[in-house]
Parts: sequence; structure tokens; C-alpha cells
Amino acid sequence: MATVNFISHLASPASVYLLFLLSTTAAAINVTTVLSSFPNLSSFSNLLVSSGIASELSGRNSLTLLAVPNSHFSSASVDFTRRLSPPKLADLLRFNVLLQFLSDSDLRRISPSGSAVTTLYEASGHVFAGSGSVNVTRDPASGSVTIGSPGSSKSVTVLKLLETKPPNITVLSVDSFLVPAGIDLTASETLIPPTSGTSPPAGINLTQILINGHNFNVALSLLVASGVITELENDDHGAGITVFVPTDSAFSDLPENENLQSLPADKKAIVLKFHVLNSYYTLGSLESITNPVNPTLATEKMGAGSYTLNISRVNGSIVTINSGLVLAVVTQTAFDQNPVSVFGVSKVLLPKELFPKPGQAVSTPATTTPPREVSLSPVGSDDQPSRLVAPPGGEVVSSSTGKRTCVFLYLCWCIAFCCAFLV
Repeated sequence: MATVNFISHLASPASVYLLFLLSTTAAAINVTTVLSSFPNLSSFSNLLVSSGIASELSGRNSLTLLAVPNSHFSSASVDFTRRLSPPKLADLLRFNVLLQFLSDSDLRRISPSGSAVTTLYEASGHVFAGSGSVNVTRDPASGSVTIGSPGSSKSVTVLKLLETKPPNITVLSVDSFLVPAGIDLTASETLIPPTSGTSPPAGINLTQILINGHNFNVALSLLVASGVITELENDDHGAGITVFVPTDSAFSDLPENENLQSLPADKKAIVLKFHVLNSYYTLGSLESITNPVNPTLATEKMGAGSYTLNISRVNGSIVTINSGLVLAVVTQTAFDQNPVSVFGVSKVLLPKELFPKPGQAVSTPATTTPPREVSLSPVGSDDQPSRLVAPPGGEVVSSSTGKRTCVFLYLCWCIAFCCAFLV
């Protein structure tokens, strides 16, 4: 029995370590390795490698690839992939990478009205016209799945689900490339020699990112007025940053007693920095985060252990953020390019350090009842009272009362002794 207990104690940490290794392995996606199992996708795989998109995808862990098989690579497809400049070709390929794991059951549950899904193109911040997301729809009669750009009549049809490795990657075979608005396949461009690999941009224009989001006007005005956005844009980012930006409707839902505009400038800046993690996270890494309690830029300012956010995943792929007072949900990916990611959230994250909880008064130090003074006239003195201090809530016993009690007990003892002697 002792041996079994000993083995179980050893197995527990070993199991935890094994699970850690498995989760780490699962989190890393090697797109070229996945696609190498499908010779009919070799042209598509080569485009991902030559454009540098394969390298971008290596740091992600929740993807759906819209892969065009060799049999559907028409001469026109080959032609436009050669004529597009490397940056435009990379954006086109990013538009065919969905930042969400879509299993077969997920596709079957999609309503005829469709479901909007963020693409790598939208997350890159390169969208200049229209939307960088796609709309996935399913025909209930035929079961066919089509994917198109909102506001565009052009769409692609899913031919087959080739590969699914929950919860990391799905490969869908489609009949053609999905082309985002703003990329003209008929226009000829001067080719720019491709660069080896990809590198993060020298500077991130958060102002333009929030303007492109169309739903962050209030947050943008607060960030600009406080100077926080300048700090974020000028920072070298180190391990990167993750910014949670409340939508305009999130600010309109704030109660009157939680109006950020009424805060002093320094506290307002703290609240805004409370929305920024001092590490770079993709949406997939937020979904699989192992340590739910995360420090923010406000933590650096106010001290360790304070102004932290609790991040978790519910119902499969919904990322929630708990500030200690409010529970917000990540609603969209506004920008995602290492070392910076920007996500829209459904509520303003209010730190518990600055705002009292609803229905709860601000705690104040407990006060002790001051000792009360009781004046008693000692025996044999009528003109000079003695002052005795009673403990809070206690009773005062005079010295004369104590003496009478002692005499009474002594008499009782004497009577009991005499009775015992007579018997």
C-alpha cells in the first residue's frame, strides 16, 4: 500500500509535466509539415513559404487554412501570384487564413445567415478598404459551405475538409483564392524583390488601428488626451503588449457613478493602462493561457499584485476578462502582428482598486470604543472620588465590593469547616 502511494505521488508531478509537454507541442503549428501530407497542396504550401506567411503562422495555435489545391491552380491564378508585389501577395494569402479553429461540427452548426470570422489579414492591420473579416455560410439543403468577404459578391466554396487537429488547425480545400477588397488582380504592379522572412514593423500606429476599427472612438479620445497612446507607440515593446480596447457601446453602458471623465488625470491614465498587458498574446494564446492572473501596465506603476486581470476561456473559444468588478468578453481582433495585438472588448475594465464593488461600502479601519471613566467614592472618603477606568463594554467593580465578597467567602469557609468538625 505504501508503495502504491509512493508511486502515485511520483506519478502526479510526472503527469503534470507530460501534460505540459503535450500542450506545448500542440500549441506550436508547423504549417508546412501539416501541408506536406497533401501533395495536391504543394503549390499553395510553396506560396506560404516564399511569402513568409508560414513563418508568421508558426507562433499561432488556432487556425483554419483555405488551401487551393494544385488542380484548381488555373493559369490565371499562377499569373496573378507572379504579378502581385510581395506585400500584396502576402496580404492575399493572409486573407485566406482564418484565426479560428473550425471543426467539422462547427461548420455543420453554422446558420444560413453565416458567421463572421477574423482573418490574419484583418489582424495584420493592413486593411485599407472594406473589411478584413470573412463570412462563413452553410446551405442547409445541400450542406455546402461558402466563404466570402462582407459586401462582396465573390466567394469560395469549400471542396473538402482535409485535416483537423483540435484545437489547433483545420485545412479546408477550396475552389479558388479569396481576394480581399483593395487588391486588384488585373492591375500590373512593379515587382519588389522578396525579403527573407518577416519582421515586426518598426513602429505601430495605434491611432490608425483604432480609427480603422470604427468602433473605438471614445477609447481613442481618452488615450490621446491622456498621452497613454503616445507612450504605447513610442515604447520598444520588449516582450510585446496586448491592448484591450472597450467599444463605444461599452462606454455608453457605464453607470453615471463610474464615469471615467470625472477621474483625475493620473487615475484616468491608470485605468487606461489597466487595459494593457505587458506581453504579446494572440487570440489563440489567450484561449489557452495557463496562468489566468496577468499583470498590466498599471501593475508596473502601482506595485506587484495590484491591478491584475483574470483571463479565461468559456464555452470552447470565448475569451473572458475579469477585472474583479466586471466581466468582459473579447469581441474582435483589431490588430495582431508581433509584438502588438489589439482586441475589442465588450465592457470597460474597471479596477477594484479604484471603484468600490456595487452595494458594498468602502472599507474603513475599525474604531475602538474609548474607555469610559466611572467615579466611585472609596470607603472612608466622601470628598475625593477615585477614578477607575473601565475596559470597553466592561463593568467596573469597586474595591469595597471586592472586600465584601472576600469576607463573605471567608465566613462560608468557616461555617463549612465547623460543620465538618462536628460531624
